[in-house]
Amino acid sequence: MDNIAGTKSSLSWAVNISVVLLVVLWLIPTVGLLVSSFRDRDQISATGWWLSPFPVSENYQVKAPADDATPEGGVNTITGNVFGEGSGKVSRFGGKRAAPTEFKAGETAQLTKDRTLTVQSDGSYIYTSPEEIKRDPSIYFAAASPPDFSLDNYRTIMASDNMDRAFINTLTVTIPATIIPILIAAFAAYALAWMDFKGRGFLIALVVGLLVVPLQLALVPLLTLHNKVGIGQSFLGIWMAHTGFGLPLAIYLLRNYMVGLPRDIIESAKVDGATDFQVFTKIVLPLSFPALASFAIFQFLWTWNDLLVAKVFLPSNSESWVMTVKIADDLLGSKGGDWGILAAAAFISIAVPLIVFFTMQRYLVRGLLAGSVK
Repeated sequence: MDNIAGTKSSLSWAVNISVVLLVVLWLIPTVGLLVSSFRDRDQISATGWWLSPFPVSENYQVKAPADDATPEGGVNTITGNVFGEGSGKVSRFGGKRAAPTEFKAGETAQLTKDRTLTVQSDGSYIYTSPEEIKRDPSIYFAAASPPDFSLDNYRTIMASDNMDRAFINTLTVTIPATIIPILIAAFAAYALAWMDFKGRGFLIALVVGLLVVPLQLALVPLLTLHNKVGIGQSFLGIWMAHTGFGLPLAIYLLRNYMVGLPRDIIESAKVDGATDFQVFTKIVLPLSFPALASFAIFQFLWTWNDLLVAKVFLPSNSESWVMTVKIADDLLGSKGGDWGILAAAAFISIAVPLIVFFTMQRYLVRGLLAGSVK
């Protein structure tokens, strides 16, 4: 009874579990990226994003002022508090960088040259030395700090030079690089689906073969060709590059969809005297909107998140940088260890693709499943 039309498959639970797992696997890194974008560098280094709601134990270093040393009982003594005028709770401490949390709070640490250090849990310390203290000794300690969330990372990103320019450049590259291949592929897909001519089967096989050609193999020859015709490292050049790289999938996807359209409608239109162009523009194109939207989502995401093609086909000056290049060359280079800023920059860069995806995602499945059922 499982295969009778209208009945529910017994394996529907497996499908539901698979979908849930895929959603969870996608959400985990996205949520982690979002949470990390609101944390500072020290807290990110100390704990993972899943522990962000809890206090973070971090290591600190302070200097005990040697000028405050006073002779007491034959030794020079420095007293003070590691928190200064603030407050906190010390859990462990140490007297050297290699072991910053070697001792528990309240213990007396025996340091080199008969020096001692005692740090209480409230931060008060006593540093003693039998010899004169000429340099400020370092005190290392671990203390718990409350979770800290702020918009500082986003403010840093928005205040970065040319970030607004990079956003405009990304739109300038992405929008034409999405529209141009759709226009070309729609005409080609209609011809391969509904027009009879010699070599059609060979062209279809050629399109399928181009799907497996690695993009990296064509970068240098294509850039050489662009330089010869005078469009090398320009917006026109990158539009043509993205168009060439996206056309095989676009033609393949649209052709498979158009082949599944009802033949009776198209044949009736031709009997009534409609030309191929009229059939294409008034019947096939409106019915193929789910497939067009599906490819538009893919192409927009690829071109918006592209780094390699942008590095090759755009000028190297910062005025022409897109957001991926701006993040990689500027933020990653100057703030490579500040993961909070990098997370904020990454989340800003994926905000527009997320809006596009969730706006048009209802057409995605319809377009991808076209032709799977009759």
